[in-house]
Amino acid sequence: MAVLDPSAEPTDEQLTTRAQAGEVGALGLLLARHQAPMRAVALNVLGYGPDADDAVQDAALTALRRIGDVRDPAAVGAWLRAVVRNACRMRLRAAGRETPGPDVLPDPDRMWTRDAEPGHPERVIERHAMRDWIWGAVEELPQQLRLVVMLRHFSGMTSYREIAAACEVPVGTVRSRLSQARARMAHVLLASEEQAHDDATALNGASRQEAVATLEAWETGGLPREISELWPAESEMVGRLGRPGERVHPVPVMRQYLEDGVRQHLRHVVAGREIAIWEMDVTHPGALHVCPPSLAWVMFRSDGRVRRLRVVFPAASP
Repeated sequence: MAVLDPSAEPTDEQLTTRAQAGEVGALGLLLARHQAPMRAVALNVLGYGPDADDAVQDAALTALRRIGDVRDPAAVGAWLRAVVRNACRMRLRAAGRETPGPDVLPDPDRMWTRDAEPGHPERVIERHAMRDWIWGAVEELPQQLRLVVMLRHFSGMTSYREIAAACEVPVGTVRSRLSQARARMAHVLLASEEQAHDDATALNGASRQEAVATLEAWETGGLPREISELWPAESEMVGRLGRPGERVHPVPVMRQYLEDGVRQHLRHVVAGREIAIWEMDVTHPGALHVCPPSLAWVMFRSDGRVRRLRVVFPAASP
């Protein structure tokens, strides 16, 4: 399992300062480093599914445009989570679903330096230091995708209905094209300056090894020592698999589902230092339980061990 030396890595504050100076690779590393907690916010608000993916991608592009607005570079993680939550709220409003109440995350619109407020042209210029990268990435998109991105993000014609009318396509097609475009741009951003992603890559790789070993161990009925240490006695499962108001350890619950014929197959891992997300495909031929085709484990860790696990299922249709 990979052990990282934090002293060898740039801090969030250093990366934010470099990103604010226009270094796209520094922002790419920040997003890679904070991808797990950002995704956890999206899953918690929207449930498991494509809407959560889109919200995280939206947040990545918002961060690209507005990283210069961050007042406290050391607190950029909280700012990124707030950007994700705002993106989730916009999706809930657009779908006519109830928006969750306020929580402890700060509003990114208020996390500006005093000089970053409108009317200070030198800060306006700094906030747009990455615009060449943005336009370069937009120009790399196929024409159909490029058009919806330009209308949605860079014009006054921002509603799906207006964009659909301009493009002469259904609203559903606009949503699909925007999703494809955001995914491509976010992927390019996360991949920028790949040599800087050693810490994020190592964390993801170590977490993937843990996921594979955990599933294999549960299949065979025995947890090796290092996996048992990952799930100590104080680990707690919350959500639909656990009983409301009752503290439940994940291991016996998952073993019971295995015995009942439910199988989980690892599809994707994203991990930070304190949060890891394992995304699963689910099969249940002849099982006693009717399960969704996919789900996500959102794990909150400290000292390398899982303290709390939330199993997130696909969101209900609006």
